[in-house]
Amino acid sequence: MLNRHLKWERILGAGLVGAVLLATASLSWAASSLTGAGATFPYPLYSKWFDVYQREHKVAISYQSIGSGGGIQQLKAGTVDFGASDAPLSDQEMREMPAPVVHVPMIAGAVVIAYNLPGVQKGLRLSGDVVADIFLGNIKRWNDTRIASLNPGAKLPNLAVAVAHRSDGSGTSYIFTSYLSAVSPTWKTRVGIGKSVNWPAGIGGKGNDGVAGVVKQTPGAVGYVELAYATQNKLAYAHLRNRAGRFVEPSIASTTAAAAGSMKAMQKDVRVSIVDAPGKDSYPIAGFTYILVYQRQQKADKGRAVTEFLRWAVRDGQKYAAPLLYAPLPKQVVSMDESKIKSVVF
Repeated sequence: MLNRHLKWERILGAGLVGAVLLATASLSWAASSLTGAGATFPYPLYSKWFDVYQREHKVAISYQSIGSGGGIQQLKAGTVDFGASDAPLSDQEMREMPAPVVHVPMIAGAVVIAYNLPGVQKGLRLSGDVVADIFLGNIKRWNDTRIASLNPGAKLPNLAVAVAHRSDGSGTSYIFTSYLSAVSPTWKTRVGIGKSVNWPAGIGGKGNDGVAGVVKQTPGAVGYVELAYATQNKLAYAHLRNRAGRFVEPSIASTTAAAAGSMKAMQKDVRVSIVDAPGKDSYPIAGFTYILVYQRQQKADKGRAVTEFLRWAVRDGQKYAAPLLYAPLPKQVVSMDESKIKSVVF
């Protein structure tokens, strides 16, 4: 009888240990994987981050580069651990989310006007009003007098302008239409600002890579893409006249100059616009890109994993930004981010 009791104690004990081990393994697995979705704008950098972070920290991060609008919707539906967007949520969108959301600026980047123009390999000069009229469909040929007046000596072909824009909900579109609304009253009243708008002219491409592909394959095409995509696809891009009246090339330095003017506003709210920024060296179509997470995490292991990744990204991860043509965060923004991350509870 005693032996029988001892036998059952061993079985129960073994079962208890097995259950603990199973639970620990399950917890370890859950904490070692994250899912996200959203912006294509930072995808070249995010891909690098996720690869390095998995190798160094043994946390696999699966990311769908589907556009900012899609990332916001997936976060809202609860199908991802984080969303990514170049367009911060508006006050109305914040109210529509199922729970409070924290915005964490990750890096800043430039949206460039990429073009495919035989005979004009680089350095085309454009002003805000001209860019707006190109995308409104009012300027129809590349040898238009308004473009020619900005580019004396350039041999502009008598070629039709083929506009390319995003077909999906896009934070890049939000940044670009914010710029057009700032420099063109006609654009502001007729089209406005948004991740998706009713484009007056052109054809759509999905993602930054889709627009880059349309421009690369179409003589006479012009579109807007993040700087890294233009560089990767060897596309020419315009120098834009900024608020100070200077023609500025998109670069890390000119993006950083645009971001520098926003520090005071960011102390109140990180959801700031840095398009058409003041300063002689500022590139006029720049923006921050954000990772969005719920402030109260439902699962402690996931909450811990996502906050640890965010801390790494805004600190150690910044060294990977410049080689991929993104502007690293200013120290003041890193401090703001650390406070934001600390506010996430689980």
